[in-house]
Amino acid sequence: MNRFLRIFLCAGMLVPLMAEAEVWSLDRCITYALDHNISVKQQTLRITEGEYAVKEAQDRYLPTLDASASESMNFGRGLTSQNTYADRNTTSTSWNIGMSLPLFQGTSAYRRVKVAELSLQQYVLENEATKDNIALNVMSQYLQVLYCKEVAKSARSQAELSAFEVERQKALIEAGKVAEATLYDLEAVAAQDRLQVVTSDNDTRTALVNLANMLQLTLTENFDVAPLEETDPLLPGPDAVYASAMGLNNSLLGARQAVKVANENITLAKTGYIPTLSFNAGLGSSYYTVSGYPSESFGRQMKNNYSTYLGFSLRIPIFDAFNTRNSIRRAKLQKLNAELSLEQRETDLYKDIQLAYYQAKGARERYLTSEETLEKTNLSFESTRERFNLGRATQADYEQAKNNLYKTEISRIQAHYEYLLRAKILLFYQTNKW
Repeated sequence: MNRFLRIFLCAGMLVPLMAEAEVWSLDRCITYALDHNISVKQQTLRITEGEYAVKEAQDRYLPTLDASASESMNFGRGLTSQNTYADRNTTSTSWNIGMSLPLFQGTSAYRRVKVAELSLQQYVLENEATKDNIALNVMSQYLQVLYCKEVAKSARSQAELSAFEVERQKALIEAGKVAEATLYDLEAVAAQDRLQVVTSDNDTRTALVNLANMLQLTLTENFDVAPLEETDPLLPGPDAVYASAMGLNNSLLGARQAVKVANENITLAKTGYIPTLSFNAGLGSSYYTVSGYPSESFGRQMKNNYSTYLGFSLRIPIFDAFNTRNSIRRAKLQKLNAELSLEQRETDLYKDIQLAYYQAKGARERYLTSEETLEKTNLSFESTRERFNLGRATQADYEQAKNNLYKTEISRIQAHYEYLLRAKILLFYQTNKW
């Protein structure tokens, strides 16, 4: 084997070993992605906001307490204590503290708390649905990496075969058994196979970089993935998967929760028709002076003018310019929209499960068929190779047999990983586990 081919093949076989890559499992990749994904972090902030909304709604039961103070100065003609007008300058200072306690708010406070709590549950479910989508995307890209690695391995095997044939042909030329012109075609094929190895390795590195980006990893030089242990999973029926997904799928559960929130918002809007009752209490005092006239001291006036009050306030809605009616109409439209969204998600889920099942079934059939075909194609290639070595087959026959073997192997790899991906999607829908 010449020096260039020796260096190329040795380097190709040692690439995975040189960097001492850190191997990640599928479970580790998904867990890491869920812990570091930006969308998940944003959804977590939304959950925190929902918790604040619940606390804010609960605080509506608490009383309100206000304090106020004022200072006014009047110049020129004004009203006197004898109820006559005169040109005098007056000053007035007053303060007041008031408290209002809601006794009955037409159940609006209770409904607001209910809406906030249901909305919080919706945010939690939507966050889980976001995690589910991330897990599926990571799973798909993980299998893409494994697929590219298998293709690269097959391409490297083809390059080794071509390199071996080139060296064998050189030995035959030196022995004077074949013409030198036959070497050129073999060297061209070997160069094409080396190019395919480079392309396949680049595809593998690109797939690894894409997976690392999904995980929010900044360093990808020593990043690699482990092969899957399960190579022939069972395929559950689509109806059984759908029946399980109806009670487990977080996206579907979130859509159902949105309907509950919309229904509660209708009830909240209707509370605008109900009277409200509040208890009010307060205390205050004032200080008053008139220029040119004697006045009591600040402390005495504050003491003499000190007052307290208690009272109840009843509000009965009679006509609010149709605000309540319009709020109810908007709430009903939101509920209708939520119900349509739920129906659409159920339809999409059923379609996705059906599609994943039949794609998995078809891929499995192609995989099993290609396994058998690969075995026979390999026997055909070995037979053609032996005849080519004995001079009973042409160079074209040999290359055709080698290409058929390569295409059959690539077809098997494609079918295998598509089958694994669809089977894992079905398992995820059925059990909500990856």
